[in-house]
Amino acid sequence: MAKADEDIESAIEELLAGDNADPAKKPEPELSLDELAEGEPEDLTAEIEALRAERDQYRDRFMRALADAENARKRSERDRKEAENYGGSKLSRDMLPVFDNLKRALEAITEEQRAANASLIEGIELTMRELISVFSKHGIEAITPEIGEKFDPKLHQAMFEAPVPGTKAGDIIQVMANGFMLHDRLLRAAQVGVSSTPKS
Repeated sequence: MAKADEDIESAIEELLAGDNADPAKKPEPELSLDELAEGEPEDLTAEIEALRAERDQYRDRFMRALADAENARKRSERDRKEAENYGGSKLSRDMLPVFDNLKRALEAITEEQRAANASLIEGIELTMRELISVFSKHGIEAITPEIGEKFDPKLHQAMFEAPVPGTKAGDIIQVMANGFMLHDRLLRAAQVGVSSTPKS
């Protein structure tokens, strides 16, 4: 019996020692998911809405920056093409009188002069061909109206009007200088004379 009493007393002491233990050492009870979800619903909703608003703001900024970058790229490409195609338009325009003078020189040559100065005239013709080749290489094309064609104010410049029998008003009766296009732009209008024959 004494042994049993001692065992009971030691068990009681252990239990009492457990009750008096440091509460800081006791493990915290675990919370369930439901208890966590019930925590602060208003605060969580407000925080989520704030994060969504911030996300939308950053997305909007990103899309705007992307659009600006694409527009800048397209504008830069367009400016590059413009500079490439039309950057030399002033020089091209200044070269047109050279073409006119060479053309007039070749048209003024007589058969006697051609026979007497064959080498000189051949050199002028080669220079003219080379100039036309350079024009073509840089997108400069001649506008060569024919006598009898209809006057086109987009391509031709009327230098004078005169009534000419056998023509209709607005017909080209003389070509004084060729016009030129630089790619799709008018570099110089062809200079022409136009019939002013009244309608019968």
